[in-house]
Formats: sequence, structure tokens, C-alpha cells
Amino acid sequence: MKKVVTLGEIMLRLSTHTGERLSQTNKLTMHYGGAEANVSVALSRFGYDVYFISKVPNNPLGEAVERHLKSHGVYTDYLLKGGERLGTYYLESGVGERSAKVIYDRKYSSFSNLTLEELDLEGIFEGAALFHVSGITLALSPYLRKLTMLALQKAKAYGIQTSFDFNYRATLWSQKEASQAIKPLLPYIDICFCGELDAMYLLDIPTADASLTKTEKLEYYYRKIKEMYPNIRYMSSTFRTVQSASNHKLQGNLYVNGELYQSKEHHIDQIVDRVGGGDAFASGVLHGILLGTLPPEQIISFAIAASALKHTVHGDCNVFSVEEISQFVDHGSAKIMR
Repeated sequence: MKKVVTLGEIMLRLSTHTGERLSQTNKLTMHYGGAEANVSVALSRFGYDVYFISKVPNNPLGEAVERHLKSHGVYTDYLLKGGERLGTYYLESGVGERSAKVIYDRKYSSFSNLTLEELDLEGIFEGAALFHVSGITLALSPYLRKLTMLALQKAKAYGIQTSFDFNYRATLWSQKEASQAIKPLLPYIDICFCGELDAMYLLDIPTADASLTKTEKLEYYYRKIKEMYPNIRYMSSTFRTVQSASNHKLQGNLYVNGELYQSKEHHIDQIVDRVGGGDAFASGVLHGILLGTLPPEQIISFAIAASALKHTVHGDCNVFSVEEISQFVDHGSAKIMR
């Protein structure tokens, strides 16, 4: 199976139980996850040989991270040990009209101090078909921005497909900082996960005409991005309608060869855990592209189904196989599979 390489930080997640706030709870549930790590897990479960580049402390938490990744079949050959601490984030679960809230505690983490000298990029990229990274990695330190740029340049020099998810997080950096970091990377990107707000506020594309429909606006932004960065072959995003913390509507978008393809809208009315839904979606798109045989309509239907299913399980990671997701696409929800 094809080799995939990802770069990013994996963290310890501590979550409240539904109906409790961080300020009042005395019990937290542990999970491990992070944008690129979640993509790694999903693609590994889809059958790819996935190698995750990161750095964790040489202590029991670092060992737990390694065990977590290996349990999902992710190769940890490039999971370095060192530094002082594992990045952590706290999730205050939302309910009803109260949305979920994330508090990061990741400064000075082992990953944020990763250096290029610790990595053999030539060896890491040998035989790889895809390299994936996200804007979250760029937000963690100026040095990681330089490292990511070098990694993308190296990947392109080796003829490897590159994937980038904007994944803008306002609690990590400003729109101006993100824009300045992301724009220089885009000439090296083949597959881009971004939406309307990214186009407006991070790429400075003029606002679309208010008379356009939601779909027409997205087509407008994708055309503009393609004009600016003709090297980008695929652009993808989701439309999410939030009716309550546990009741969302979700639709997928994939722009390729000047055409926008959309999935059907999924109504997820009993969300168990939203975290990682976007990573599950990105993994589904990447799977379809890596296969190289699926039409865009099938790629986006599979990707949004993967995301919808992720919303039904606890934790950051999508734990469904290609077969399970495909059955969900074919047969719909709430049916017993015999």
C-alpha cells in the first residue's frame, strides 16, 4: 500500500462530561489526538503505510502516545523522544445552545522544540506518495514554519503529492500571522482544505457578491484561489449548519478541474464527539485522491460519510474502515448491518 507521511503535534486531551464545566468538574476523560495524528490514524485504518513525524517527552505520557499510534497501525519510526512535556488541551463539552470550548496548554511542548537537525527528510520521504500537514503546526513556532516550508519543498522535489489543511485556530495566532505564514507555502501544495472564511481573511480575496448562493460563493472563492495558485489541484471543505451542540447538518465540497462537486447533506442529530470530524473528512478526501480511480462524486460522498461517522464515537480519531464507511454510503444510517 502507498506510503503517507504526516507532520504535527499529538496532544493529551482532557474532556469534561456532558453537562459539566471545567470550573466545576472533578473528573476528566483522557484521549490522545491532534490534526495530523488523526489523519494518520484514519489513513492507516484505510490500509495505507502511514508514518507520523512528531516529538514527545521520554516519559510515560510519551510512551502512551506511541502505544496509541501503534494500536491504530501508524508507524512511529519518526516519533522522536525528548523535550520537557506533552502538549495538552482541555475540552469543555457543549450541550444544547452552549457550544464546546477548548483551552490549550501546549507552550514549550516537546514538539514545539523539534529541529530540522533531528530529521532525515531524505530517508523519511523515500518512497512516499503523500505528505500532509496543517496550519496548526505553523502556529506553534516560527521555527516550525521554516521546517514545514523545507519539508514541503523537499517533498515536491521528490515528486510527492502535498496536502495542507488551513485549520485556523484563533486561540493560537492572529489572522495576520496566519496569512503571512500560509501564503508562502501554497505554491508547494497540491491538495488544499480551506473554506470561505479562509479565502476572505487569510488570503485577502474580495468578498463575494451577497446575492450569490452559499454554493456559488464557494465556487467564486475557489476560482480565485486557483487563479492565485494554479498548482493547487484539489480544494475541499464542508458546510456545517449548527442547530445545537448535538445537532448539526454537514455537507462536503470538492473542487477539481474547475468544477465543484457536493455530497448529500447529512443530518447528525445525536453527536457524541465532534472533535476530529474535520480530520476524518480530510482523510476521506485524501483516500479518494490516493486511490486515483474514484470520480469526484464518490470521493466527496465517502469523505463526508467518514466525517459523519466520526461524530458518533468518543475521541479524536476516526475508527471506521473503508468497508464500514462504504456500507454507510450505500445503505444510509440507522439500519442494522447483518
